[in-house]
Amino acid sequence: MELINGFLNLVAPPSTFLTLLFFLPPYAVFKYFFSFFRSFFAENIAGNVVLITGASSGIGEHLAYEYASHGACLALAARRVDQLEQVAAAARELGAPDVIVIAADVSKIDDCKRMVDQTVDHFGRLDHLVNNAGISSVCMFEEVDDMEAFRSVMETNFWGTVYTTRFAVPHLRNSRGRVVVISSGASWFPMPRCSFYNASKAAVAQFFDTLRIEFGSDVKVTIVTPGFIESEMIQGKFLFKGGKMEFDPDMRDAQAGLVPVRSVVACAKTIVKSARRGDRYLVEPAWFRVSHWLKTFCPEILDVIVWLQYITKPGASPHESFNKKIMDLLPGARALYGGAAEPPANLKAE
Repeated sequence: MELINGFLNLVAPPSTFLTLLFFLPPYAVFKYFFSFFRSFFAENIAGNVVLITGASSGIGEHLAYEYASHGACLALAARRVDQLEQVAAAARELGAPDVIVIAADVSKIDDCKRMVDQTVDHFGRLDHLVNNAGISSVCMFEEVDDMEAFRSVMETNFWGTVYTTRFAVPHLRNSRGRVVVISSGASWFPMPRCSFYNASKAAVAQFFDTLRIEFGSDVKVTIVTPGFIESEMIQGKFLFKGGKMEFDPDMRDAQAGLVPVRSVVACAKTIVKSARRGDRYLVEPAWFRVSHWLKTFCPEILDVIVWLQYITKPGASPHESFNKKIMDLLPGARALYGGAAEPPANLKAE
């Protein structure tokens, strides 16, 4: 067996490289034209039933509006019922024939079962499940005061999608439906101070890559990996080292810096378009996949870039990072992505 592994160590890398060298160009051309072709035969979702988690704000809210504009029936789930009711009212005005609101916390397995049951009981079916609910954390690993508090990141971002998908799968098989899961570019991008968040999103991406194989053609899977999108994180809402959700514009500056932020409206339109087209993956905005290429082909270079951008020197505070310094030099830059010195009403810690 060792001889076989030794032989493969010598032969497999160069032979694979040469194969890809000749195979990738025609394959890339084929994928481009196939994707273009599928755009003309996108799924008609008028009348379909779509369950969206984390629908009270951000990407989830605007996904509800985009699905509504295509005539889909909606089940909107989140913890903040007042905001959900406002989203539901707007979705009805945009064309959703029927919308229900479900108060639920995806980190609780009973809530996940209940929201799927309520959706199917009300509409009689389920066509798309959009796993969007998530929370972000910002803290250097060695600064964590309460490790137990950070379990909530994995429980919401990862286990919330697992629970909901498990209860939804039988209904999605019946409708030959689709799971749209919001992972993150953080699943490959080693952003400092976000180790728990990054790990949770990497787990989500790998989990649904595996489920795609298990589901076969019965249930389709679209994995979305957003970069920097208008959201509560970009506004400065994070889980901090004390285990509390807080608003901190300075930390937002240190983490986002001058990276271009994609409009949440445009992001939602692209996600729904991608799901209707039947895409397996979506990187949004598209340019952010460059970071994945760097991670794959020259990770050492990416590590240096990230270090210089976020850390600068060992033990430095976020206020000493290049991102924060450049934002301080250009205070008007914060307005480019809707930054604010005070938390908007919907960003208050829950």
